[in-house]
Amino acid sequence: MRYSWRWFGPDDPVSLSDVRQAGASEVVTALHHVPNGKVWTAAEIERRLAEIEAAGLTWRVVESIPVCDAIKTGAPDWREKADIWAESARNLSAFGIDTICYNFMPVLDWTRTELDHRLADGASCLRFDNIRFAAFDLHILRREGAEADHDEKTRKGARAAFDAMDDAAIERLTTTILAGLPGSEESFTLDGFRERLASYAGVSPEDLRANLAAFLQRVLPQLAGTGVNLAIHPDDPPRALFGLPRVVSTVEDMRAIAAMTDDAANGFTFCVGSYGVRPDNRLTEMLREFADRVHFLHLRATRREADGLSFHEAAHLDGDADMAAIVDAVLKIERERGVQLPFRPDHGHAMLSDLRGEFRAGYPAIGRLRGMAEIRGLETALAWARLQGS
Repeated sequence: MRYSWRWFGPDDPVSLSDVRQAGASEVVTALHHVPNGKVWTAAEIERRLAEIEAAGLTWRVVESIPVCDAIKTGAPDWREKADIWAESARNLSAFGIDTICYNFMPVLDWTRTELDHRLADGASCLRFDNIRFAAFDLHILRREGAEADHDEKTRKGARAAFDAMDDAAIERLTTTILAGLPGSEESFTLDGFRERLASYAGVSPEDLRANLAAFLQRVLPQLAGTGVNLAIHPDDPPRALFGLPRVVSTVEDMRAIAAMTDDAANGFTFCVGSYGVRPDNRLTEMLREFADRVHFLHLRATRREADGLSFHEAAHLDGDADMAAIVDAVLKIERERGVQLPFRPDHGHAMLSDLRGEFRAGYPAIGRLRGMAEIRGLETALAWARLQGS
């Protein structure tokens, strides 16, 4: 595997020197300063690439070129927006950047209710608590029709949780959900969020899937011959939220996306943590089924909680997923395809000096270094066992 590290640009508290010391050879990044819907010019790409290469690192994976809501809703100007997206991708390819991770999640890219959930060992992690999410949906956002999306037990729990919140707690929960995680396309006010939700009124899962197919069928021909692979990221969490449609959550979704075009450049970011939130997703089987379409890996772990809907970020080798089986499957795919797939550790626990310094939520230096080291050890052990015929 190719060891990479997500870096958010010059303002990232984790420096490129830190990234190299952590053991990564590649950077996964984006031009976060370019407004959504604008072309990533060759000059801007070259400037960022030169900065990365000066630090002794390479840049071959982008995460992400934002896909505008106009494309996801099929608005009248979606073709123009898609062509701008394709132009940015072509510009990237001219500099050897050949993998683009992107998502098709409506409105919010990721959703968590806690950014600093303390674990028994004192470290902290990201968490999605379904009761707190419902409290926001029902009593802070007060979304029309929200009651129908939460069962009676959840509604009662949400009422109690909301009643126990003071103003600071309400503000903290609101900011956590609406500000998004690093790399999100944008953040919202409550009123702005309500307006954006309204723009998806009447957009069904079938409509969203059709709009994704139309996007791919317009963009991929424009990238023919460039060597660029597209790698769609799964929904996070992989289920419907806020009444919005989701189309990248299950193996059936993956099959539908693969069938949209027979071009293998239409592929996947296999995020173990996101897909692993659902117990019905059989991760190693999914990897094997789409072996020729997996272009990028997020090797992180989540642990489901007792209610079946809440979860938190686990240590990389301690989640619900069998990481050893997953890495073993990845190594087999690499041998069969004759490639090395890029992966990055993701959403590590904040620990040690992370807790005394600055970092972006979900992206601490030491926690990700630990995850990368654990994966490296696992890969090495599996490779040794294969050589020994075990």
